[in-house]
Amino acid sequence: MASLGAPLSIEDVVQQANNFEYNVHIPLRYWLRTADTMQKESHVYEAEGNDPQTYLLLYRHAQLVLNHLMKHPDRSLPDNIKPLKAAKQSVEADLAKLELIKPRIKTRHAEYQERRRTQQKTLETLEGKGLPGELDGLPIVKSKRRSYEKATLDAEENRPLAARLAQREVRRRDAARRSVRQAGVSEEEEHERRTAGMWGEWEKQFRRESHETDIDLSTQLLEVVRIQNGHKPPNFSRPTSVQSNNSYQYPTVPHKTAQERWSGSDTRLPSQGSAPALPPKEVLRRPSDSTPRPPVVPPRPPKPPTSAPLFENPRPPPIPGKIAESALQPPPIPGKYVDEQRAPSPSPELDDFTFKPSAYLENGMPLRTVFLPPTLRKKFLDAASSNTRLNLETCGILCGILKSNALFITKLVIPEQTSTSDTCETVNEQAIFDYCDREELMVLGWIHTHPTQTCFMSSRDLHTHAGYQVMMPESIAIVCAPSKNPDFGIFRLTDPPGKQAILNCNQPGIFHPHAADNIYIDALNPGHVVELPQAPLDVVDMRLPRK
Repeated sequence: MASLGAPLSIEDVVQQANNFEYNVHIPLRYWLRTADTMQKESHVYEAEGNDPQTYLLLYRHAQLVLNHLMKHPDRSLPDNIKPLKAAKQSVEADLAKLELIKPRIKTRHAEYQERRRTQQKTLETLEGKGLPGELDGLPIVKSKRRSYEKATLDAEENRPLAARLAQREVRRRDAARRSVRQAGVSEEEEHERRTAGMWGEWEKQFRRESHETDIDLSTQLLEVVRIQNGHKPPNFSRPTSVQSNNSYQYPTVPHKTAQERWSGSDTRLPSQGSAPALPPKEVLRRPSDSTPRPPVVPPRPPKPPTSAPLFENPRPPPIPGKIAESALQPPPIPGKYVDEQRAPSPSPELDDFTFKPSAYLENGMPLRTVFLPPTLRKKFLDAASSNTRLNLETCGILCGILKSNALFITKLVIPEQTSTSDTCETVNEQAIFDYCDREELMVLGWIHTHPTQTCFMSSRDLHTHAGYQVMMPESIAIVCAPSKNPDFGIFRLTDPPGKQAILNCNQPGIFHPHAADNIYIDALNPGHVVELPQAPLDVVDMRLPRK
């Protein structure tokens, strides 16, 4: 992973970018989804200021599309012509971005090398004075952390922080999509601009708004007062283009000044017999008028008489009693105002770190952490219950987001499907990917049931999951066997030998053996999957309603 450790040189990043496996026998549609996933990841890393990882993904994306996919045997199929053309166009747009990022990577690497040389000279000077023994055990004084250097955290030990990060990111994305809709941008136009790289640094727009994540009650009250008094609310809108200035307009509170209320009704002050007269209208003057006239001063309202008391029997007001402490607290603000009207604010606590890899493939490649909501299994089994009673399999797609070098499962999508007791096939697969594109989600794996069988990965399951793991190495497969013990498992293919054995397998039939051993392993204990309490999760059921 280019984002971790010391700043890398351009040569190191390019070397890592070229280190990927390409198998021409994998259908082109899988490779096109892989290329699309690379681009989505690069956009997230770019917004977070991770230049090395952004450069790595964009360079790898260009290599994959131009050097491999344009020569794929399936390139002439009708369903692949348009997506392949779009992938090539996206590469052309990214080439300019690579040239902008390249100098920054070189500068940071040069700064790092200079610091290393300075530190080495200092140590050599101290050693020449005979002080090396006195330095044993002393910590090395570190220079001030650069803006592009972030602390790395362990995912397992920082799950509460990860949950807050996921909740805030989901709210931010929801608010951004609402602002785009209210700005009059259609879903189709939004998708075209996003895939063409026209959003600009829209995520930084939210980062500039504030440095606090949890806004306390008093701040919310002040914000309400500001809006009611006519102040312009902060702009939390998501730009519709690089130069767009559209912003979300909050609903205004009907408001009248004291002068408007007194002049527009029959209400009288206690000391006044009539309302004050309205000032006369200002006379518009033509340029031909030579003598300027001062504006007419409106008459002052009459003063109350001083001789007569306001009340017949004036008495001093009663002495107020002690006010309960609870009465001093401002009234609560409805949660809807915060959740739906205001975009969540980033904070340094949730932006100045990155999660380090929690596991590694068998070939040594690091795996990013996949945070899994504990409620996912129950929600999926509830959605699959009708099929399970009929001994039919059910499958779902695990979708989520990338943030701080970790993957968060935030959506469980139940697609249209056909099922038997041993198989489950999705219908209209393109609708799933279109939904993910609209919602800015990445496919992180899949889940399915074994209504009567034990919890294991069948040969059919292994071939299905190979397609997911080609798109993303961290992809997982969850098997639920509600009638058996254990009743669920979280798996991934070994790499090597499992993924390679499955991709090169041409055996027919639903169930068949494989010569390789250790084809798949548990991804939870231990592995790169971490259960995350309080993680956000929505279920989207695309199945047609049954009659």
